[in-house]
Amino acid sequence: MNLLHLWVFCVCLVGGCWAADRPPNIVFILADDLGWNDVGFHGSNQIPTPNIDALAFSGIILNHYYVTPICTPSRAALMTGKYPVHLGMQHTVLYAAEPRGLPLKEKLLPEHLRNLGYVNHIVGKWHLGHYKKVYTPLYRGFDTHVGFWSGRQDYFDHTSIEKPSWGLDMRRGMDVAFDLHGKYLTDIISQESVRVIHNHNNSQPLFLYMAHGAVHSGNPYNPLPAPDAKVMQFESTITDFNRKKFAAMMSSLDDSVGAVVAALSAKGMLENTIIVFSTDNGGPAEGFNLNAASNWPLRGVKNTLWEGGVRGAGLLWSPLIKKNRRVARQTMHISDWLPTLYAAAGGDDEDLGNDLDGKNLWKQLSEDEESTRTHILHNIDDIWGSAALTIGDWKVIKGTNYNGQWDNWYGPSGDREPENYNISLLLSSPAGKAMQKMNLLPKDDEIQKLRQQANIECKKDLKNPRSVCRPLEAPCLFNIREDPCELANVAEKYPNTLHALISRLNKYNETVIPPDNRALDPRADPRFWDNVWTNFGDYSYYGKELESSRIDILPYNSSQN
Repeated sequence: MNLLHLWVFCVCLVGGCWAADRPPNIVFILADDLGWNDVGFHGSNQIPTPNIDALAFSGIILNHYYVTPICTPSRAALMTGKYPVHLGMQHTVLYAAEPRGLPLKEKLLPEHLRNLGYVNHIVGKWHLGHYKKVYTPLYRGFDTHVGFWSGRQDYFDHTSIEKPSWGLDMRRGMDVAFDLHGKYLTDIISQESVRVIHNHNNSQPLFLYMAHGAVHSGNPYNPLPAPDAKVMQFESTITDFNRKKFAAMMSSLDDSVGAVVAALSAKGMLENTIIVFSTDNGGPAEGFNLNAASNWPLRGVKNTLWEGGVRGAGLLWSPLIKKNRRVARQTMHISDWLPTLYAAAGGDDEDLGNDLDGKNLWKQLSEDEESTRTHILHNIDDIWGSAALTIGDWKVIKGTNYNGQWDNWYGPSGDREPENYNISLLLSSPAGKAMQKMNLLPKDDEIQKLRQQANIECKKDLKNPRSVCRPLEAPCLFNIREDPCELANVAEKYPNTLHALISRLNKYNETVIPPDNRALDPRADPRFWDNVWTNFGDYSYYGKELESSRIDILPYNSSQN
C-alpha cells in the first residue's frame, strides 16, 4: 500500500461541506501536570478555560482516558505506542544527568508520520533523553525544536536545578537559545507554535507537538511562576495564594491554545486538522511538587496509581469526526494515540508491527463505536512495589507509592454551580469564535448538558469512605464505573474478580523490561559546559577520576519532577 496516497475526507456541517485531498494536520497539545479538575469542561468554575472548553464541547470529551502517573513514562508511551514497562521507562522520571534515553530501537510517532509525508515540529518539553544527541528530538523524527530537554525549568530564566548542579536548558534545535532569557515559557511555546503554523507550506501535512511546561512547578525558588497581571485576575475569586498563581499559569496555557486555534483558522488549515489536548499525568495537588493542582473528586495525585494520578483530562477535536459534540464512553490510553493518529493520517495499521500496546481507536472515536480497548495496565513498578490494572469495570491496586502519604482525595473542588459558568467568555475566546465560524459550537443548553455529563460526582462523602483500602497490606478492588472516586474496596466481596485481575497482572509482569534508570553521571554537571545542560555523553572527558564518583539516583526525591 502506498503510504503517500491521497484520499478524500468529506465533512458536512450545518453551514456547508468541504473536502480535503491530503492527510489532516495534527496538533498535539500536551499539558504538564494538569489535574482532572483544572479545566472548565469537567465542572469547576474556579479557573476559566474558555479556549480549551470550546474545543472540548465542539469535539469529544475523553472522560475515560488514561495516562501514566508521571511525566517521562507518559511521553514514552505517547511517542512509541507502548506501555512504559515494555520500554524500561516505568520508574519515576528521566533526570538531566542520567546517561540514558528512550531506546533508540524504537520508531517514534513523528518518524511514522514522516513516512506519510508529514513535516514534524516540537515546541516545548522533551524529557526523553539528551545525554547524547541521537536521543534528542531532531534525531528522533522532528524537523525543528524550540524548547528544553529536561523535566522542568524556571519559566523566566529557563534554568533547571537538578543534581548535581544548576544550568540553562533552552534550545533552538541543537543550539542554546540564550536570546529567550526573561521571556515567559508558556508565551514562548505559544509564539513559536504560531510561527510554525504561519510559515507552514500547506502542500504538506503538519504535525505540531506542543509540549507545554505549564502547569508543572518551576524551580524551588519560584515554584508557581506566572505574570503578575494574570495573577491579579484571580485576586477576588481565589483566596489561596498558591492556587491563585496556579490559576494564572493555567489561564496562560488556555490563552496559548486559543492563539494556536486562531493561527490555524487564519491560515485556512483548521478545516483539515486534528487537535488533541491532553495532560501527561494527574495533578500534583495541595503542595505535592510545590504545586496546587486539583484532581477533585478523584483519589490520589501525580505519581500514584489512583484515578487522580492516571485518569487524564483530555479531548479530541476535528471537523473530520463524524459524531462530535459528545462525552466519549470509549476507554482510551495515551499509548493509543500513535496508532490512532497514524490511522487518521491514512496509514495502515500493519505498518506499525504487532508489538504495540496501543490500539487504533480512530473509527471508534469518530463514529462512536465500542472501544477495542478492554483493559489498561496503569503501571508495574517493582522498585516502589506498586502496580495497577483495569479490566472492564474493575480495577486492582497492589501496593502504593510514598507509603500511602498521598492516597487521599484532594481539592479544591471549586464552584460547580452550572449557572455560574461563564459561557460568554467561551463565546468571545479565539477558539470559541473559530468554532462558531465553523458552526461546530453547541448551543448554550447543550454545553451545560455536556459539562454535566463530564462532571464526576461521588456517591458518598469522601471523608467517610465505605470500605477501607490498605494497598500496602493487601490488594484492593474497585468497580471503577460505579465508583470512580475509589471509595469502596470490594476485594472481599468479589474474591474471584480480584483473583482474575491479579493473575492478569502477574502475566503482564512476565513481559516487563527491567527499569533502565541509571546513576547520575558527574560528567553532566553544567559547570563543565558553560553552565548549560548539554549532550555530555558525546564528548570525551578529561577527568577519569570522576569515573569512580557516582551519584546515586535512588535517594533523589522523585516527587520533585
